[in-house]
Amino acid sequence: MHDKIFALPVIKQLSPYITQRQLGELPLIVVSHPKVRGAVSLQGAHLIDWQPAGQKPCLWLSPESAFKEGIAIRGGIPICWPWFGPVNSPSHGFARILPWQFTAHNEHDCGVILTFTLTDNEYTRKLWPHEFTLILRMKLGETCELELESYGDFEATAALHSYFNISDIQKATVYGLGGHYIDKVADREAYISEPLKFNKHTDRIYTEPEEYSLLRDDGWNRTIELHHYHHSDVVCWNPWAELSCSMQDMPNNGYKQMVCVETARIHMPMKSEAQSPSRLSLVMVCRENKPQPQQE
Repeated sequence: MHDKIFALPVIKQLSPYITQRQLGELPLIVVSHPKVRGAVSLQGAHLIDWQPAGQKPCLWLSPESAFKEGIAIRGGIPICWPWFGPVNSPSHGFARILPWQFTAHNEHDCGVILTFTLTDNEYTRKLWPHEFTLILRMKLGETCELELESYGDFEATAALHSYFNISDIQKATVYGLGGHYIDKVADREAYISEPLKFNKHTDRIYTEPEEYSLLRDDGWNRTIELHHYHHSDVVCWNPWAELSCSMQDMPNNGYKQMVCVETARIHMPMKSEAQSPSRLSLVMVCRENKPQPQQE
């Protein structure tokens, strides 16, 4: 799927390293830079690919995604806003299924900077009666930085719903989640201060996370560092086999190659007022695991 994106015909050359292309019904901004490859769907300002030079793709993208207007893309980093989950319709808010404006770009030796903007309109005000401006800035290079700013007078829950590309779900471990979590599958709260390994359908909201999480993938011998900013929660999700088989936009075995570790504001909503925006940010770094020192 990732190679398919970079083989798409160029519709417009925006700069030496940035082009506009089309995948299905959705326009893409595609980055082909010596230090990084990346792609963003204008629907949702949705980062669907980030691949530092010499590395495997860091984000998982479902080959079964429809890439149709108004239908959420499965994979990458959807922007869940102004609500998280099925508390209203559409699920996870409207920001991820609306077209954003590509308002600025810059490039340098280390990568590119992209800026996207979304404002309220007649459709959004019917769903959520607030005026707002969202600004999403991305810095793509050897690291990946996302910062979401919201302007207006309101509260909102949100998540950077990151899907990560892994070798095998049973070889993945997440560290730095804290102890307390809400288990959405079992409908209970728990406090277990230990790394998270996956062996079943998992949907947890960790409410006391550390400032950064580590996603260790022993199959590919790499660790993805996730530095969270302005967050209150980290969400971990994997649908496992039964749910994966029931989802039209995911392969039956898709759960084996992905895991979501999401930077979120759920139990402490984002609060914007006057000229004081609220923010939610994520910085990602992919590193090869260092060999463990041998015991003498």
